[in-house]
Amino acid sequence: MQNSIKIDPLGFREYDARWLYPENINAEGIKSVGKGFGTQIIKKNKKPRVTVGHDYRSYSEEVKKNFIEGLISTGCNVEDLGLCLSPTIYFSQFELDTDAVAMITASHNENGWTGIKMGIEKGLTHCSDEMNELKNIVINNKFIEGKGSYKKIENFNKKYIKFLSKNKIKKKIKAVVACGNGTAGIFAPEILKNIGCEVIELDCNLDFNFPKYNPNPEDMKMLHEIAKCVKENQADVGFGFDGDGDRVGVIDNNGNEIFADKIGLLIARNISNTHPNSKFIVDVKSTGLFENDKILEKNNCKTIYWKTGHSYIKRKVKEDKAIAGFEKSGHFFFNKPLGYGFDDGINSAIQVCHLLNNQNKKLSDLIKSLPKTFQSPTMGPFCKDDEKYKVIDEIANKIKKIKNDKIKIDGLLISNILSVNGIRFTLEDNSWGLIRASSNKPSLVIVTESPTSDQRKNEIFYFIDKLLQETGKIGEYDQKI
Repeated sequence: MQNSIKIDPLGFREYDARWLYPENINAEGIKSVGKGFGTQIIKKNKKPRVTVGHDYRSYSEEVKKNFIEGLISTGCNVEDLGLCLSPTIYFSQFELDTDAVAMITASHNENGWTGIKMGIEKGLTHCSDEMNELKNIVINNKFIEGKGSYKKIENFNKKYIKFLSKNKIKKKIKAVVACGNGTAGIFAPEILKNIGCEVIELDCNLDFNFPKYNPNPEDMKMLHEIAKCVKENQADVGFGFDGDGDRVGVIDNNGNEIFADKIGLLIARNISNTHPNSKFIVDVKSTGLFENDKILEKNNCKTIYWKTGHSYIKRKVKEDKAIAGFEKSGHFFFNKPLGYGFDDGINSAIQVCHLLNNQNKKLSDLIKSLPKTFQSPTMGPFCKDDEKYKVIDEIANKIKKIKNDKIKIDGLLISNILSVNGIRFTLEDNSWGLIRASSNKPSLVIVTESPTSDQRKNEIFYFIDKLLQETGKIGEYDQKI
């Protein structure tokens, strides 16, 4: 029945779709989203093949079944990979030469959430334009009708494992591999063993209850557990993967949590030595060290700061023909000749292993080679989906006025403002703060960094938090300094 359809329009986010299930979307609603995506695909290809997969949540297979029904009703020919990772789905479009992909996953979101990552052009996923089009189709029931088909693809995961397992290392690296009981647990340990690592598994058994912590490599609880395990086992490195395996967090041999943007800079340096004159794309949450890095400058490489979000960064990597892109959240993108351009947490971990192999140095020593900065974790205060962008506009206008009026923050003037995604303001000593709306949750995102002192990093956060509190529209933080 038509009136049984439940879809919260706010679930159509900037570059994927996410809802609390079944509170904000039900089975019929999921089917409608499948019809909407199928309609988008059919407009580009009359007889399309679409690969679909799902992550390890108790309800993901049920969600996938309804989504597939919607796809088939438009004329799409579905090829179901079953339980897999988001990068497995992206890889399948190249390996199987399909016309579109969809992955049923809520990634790192807490249990109760479901979501869909979708893409038509190879290596890319929906951005805001495609998501707005999808929303319009679904909400207004503008579906194309057809008769598609269904086929189960057996053992495709083995092809993905074989593909990544080719990247052997010569040096024996002891690696802690943590998966937060998410889907990466059936892939990451095996692949890293295959390339030559000695693997210590941490929470790699699948458990959709996520009994210890959410599989999120930005979550300090997860990172602390990995750090403890690294120190106990005297490991060379620790890796933490998110729920659908497209991100990685890294711990060095001393048990220090290394934010992914600094790992990205080390990898960029390594790449620049063999690929001079290259471009790198980094998101606005990432360290300011990319801007003036001596090795990147020596190799005539250029860094462009861009919108946060895996869809935005991988699209920018492709459009600008950049060799790689990095997000502070742990999404890494390697373009040809190093990869297909999409984000893959396990491949990113492999690149870190090759960095250690090639440099023949401990990760802690490589980190010490970078200029010292003090970084905050990514912090997310609650803010309603229908209010968060208005709050960001309000804060941005206040910060621009502060700059124009030459008002100092912790004794320093604002020297530069970047507004490509929220607002990132830089002080005279290159310290900076970022405030933006989350693309996938009802929350805001705050990051601060200072090359000067931990105190200045904190003062920038206090400044941002004071502005936010004055709006009266934010709730509790997921984590704080």
